[in-house]
Amino acid sequence: MRVGEIVTAGILALLSIYMMYKASANGIGYTTGTGPQGGFWPFWLATGMLISTGFIALNWVRRATPQSRSEEPVLDRFGVKTLLLVGGGIIGFVALIDIVSMYGAIAIFLLYYLKLLGQHSWRLTVPMVVLFPLGLFFFFEGLMQISMPTGLSFTDPVYNVLYDIIY
Repeated sequence: MRVGEIVTAGILALLSIYMMYKASANGIGYTTGTGPQGGFWPFWLATGMLISTGFIALNWVRRATPQSRSEEPVLDRFGVKTLLLVGGGIIGFVALIDIVSMYGAIAIFLLYYLKLLGQHSWRLTVPMVVLFPLGLFFFFEGLMQISMPTGLSFTDPVYNVLYDIIY
């Protein structure tokens, strides 16, 4: 686990630096009267991630956590199975975005993750699958005025109703 921890921290640090570089092309400042520039949030989130990887590396050097002292393999059989199930779900989520929309893909992913992987009750799963994507829709489309992919044309009736609520 020790090697896996520092390798993961290094990869995340490199990704953070890359994201900071790409975000800075859109401006990372805050303009009075108009708000944050295009790269403001991505840049500062990536900065937070970079700082977090620094703390992981510091703990690794100091051997301050059980993981940083462990010589066990990073993934056992259960870990590999979990990685494949969760990773497969994420790949499925991304593949569904252009078909059933961003919000439909989120709902399907939540259904898969909560009911199949997490084995939660329908009493928890159904409200989460319905309310969380709806909340995201109203936040992004209504409040932030940011349009997400709407999928194929069969999703249009749902979006027509939701857009009528916003506008």
